[in-house]
Amino acid sequence: MKVQLLIVGKTQDKHLSALIDDYVERLSHYLSFSPVTINELKNTKSLTHEQQKKEEGKLILSYVDSSTFLILLDEKGKEYRSMEFARQMEKLTNIGRPLCFVIGGPFGFSDEVYERADQLLSLSKMTFSHQMVRLIFVEQLYRAMTILRGEQYHHE
Repeated sequence: MKVQLLIVGKTQDKHLSALIDDYVERLSHYLSFSPVTINELKNTKSLTHEQQKKEEGKLILSYVDSSTFLILLDEKGKEYRSMEFARQMEKLTNIGRPLCFVIGGPFGFSDEVYERADQLLSLSKMTFSHQMVRLIFVEQLYRAMTILRGEQYHHE
């Protein structure tokens, strides 16, 4: 199973980056997982939020081919408990399409990206920084994989 995580902008905090790298390494034991950083736009001060979303959207969509199942991490998305997310990942791995999760820029996604999306996923009703969402997502994906394998990482 090939799973990609598209991230708009680099992780700024070296401590978060180290933790993310740790979970990415752990995930390699379960699936083909690759985080891909899309460089932030330059000179955004001259752009409105909508223009920035539109430009970031073009970049995001350039990384996604037509066969990919696209899941946006978005506050309007469906929330899952960890066990439910594990079952959802099991279903998604059985559809036989590459999966791509996307963490957008600071202003969200363009209409074009929403239109292309197959699913929206929310990690919480609370708001997290885009930097923190990266770590929370890779940890939850790792947790889902351990649940599916019946390993002792998750206790419920």
